[in-house]
Amino acid sequence: MQALLLEQSEGKTRAAIKTLTIDDLPAGNVTVDVDWSGINYKDALAITGKGKIIRNFPMVPGIDFAGRVHHSEDPRFHAGQRVLLTGWGVGENHWGGLAEQARVNGDWLVPLPEGLEERQAMIIGTAGFTAMLCVMALEEGGVTPESGEVLVTGASGGVGSTAVALLHALGYRVAAVSGRESNHDYLRQLGASTILSRSEFSAESRPLEKQRWAGAIDTVGDQVLASVLAQMNYNSTVAACGLAGGFALPTTVMPFILRNVRLQGVDSVMTPVARRTEVWKRLTKILPASFYQQATTEVPLAQAADAAQRLLNNDVTGRTLVKVR
Repeated sequence: MQALLLEQSEGKTRAAIKTLTIDDLPAGNVTVDVDWSGINYKDALAITGKGKIIRNFPMVPGIDFAGRVHHSEDPRFHAGQRVLLTGWGVGENHWGGLAEQARVNGDWLVPLPEGLEERQAMIIGTAGFTAMLCVMALEEGGVTPESGEVLVTGASGGVGSTAVALLHALGYRVAAVSGRESNHDYLRQLGASTILSRSEFSAESRPLEKQRWAGAIDTVGDQVLASVLAQMNYNSTVAACGLAGGFALPTTVMPFILRNVRLQGVDSVMTPVARRTEVWKRLTKILPASFYQQATTEVPLAQAADAAQRLLNNDVTGRTLVKVR
């Protein structure tokens, strides 16, 4: 089997396609023939060595994959069954999806929902899975389409763009924040009715600003999230899932104690199985067919490392899919 293997030499991460055997795979009770994977931001950091994502080498990266069960010792899965995986530290501390086979714990797998193809599952990927969790957090916070406009920051990214599409499909009015003017038409096609520049949220804000948003999904963090919190309506909810702009949060308690704002953290890595199944069913039902026609870069496994570098260089719009076999 072919695999993208990360090894460390003299403190530097080296990525290369290697030929491995099934005996090289780590422990697990289900072996999957991987058809599709993807390059997420975290994958790109791991592959290039730009982020301290990988602690143990050698490592096969790839935090997402979709394929068919090759062999199973788990009674919930059988040979030939179509499955997908996101999260659980796969591709970080357990060999991931950028290889023709993966051996994992059956608890980490989700049967591919009826009506969804493997390639479509990877267009959604961890990014889309996280976006759906964020939308559900807004719903659970009481934000409805009648509540008012919903803001999405980092809207050109994988999580943000899927969140825009999901919210639009569910009947919400969506305002999208993006630092790339070239993506404005793309965001309108996904369903954004208003496009705002990132610069409007980058400057230091007052503890409270004019109330503008019924809900918000933030993928950026730092000053952008602080500005968003200051602009939230009374009794609104913000779902925070990213730190593309930094991990700090220079805010005050004012939005929380004077406007009853809820800040809900969203983690996609350790989401329980029952919740995962619900999320994937909703994604399959809600996303329109046009979503899968969005900007996608498709590369073979041999070009995965180059694709990771291009993603970090901001040369990619939309999802990067890896056709593994």
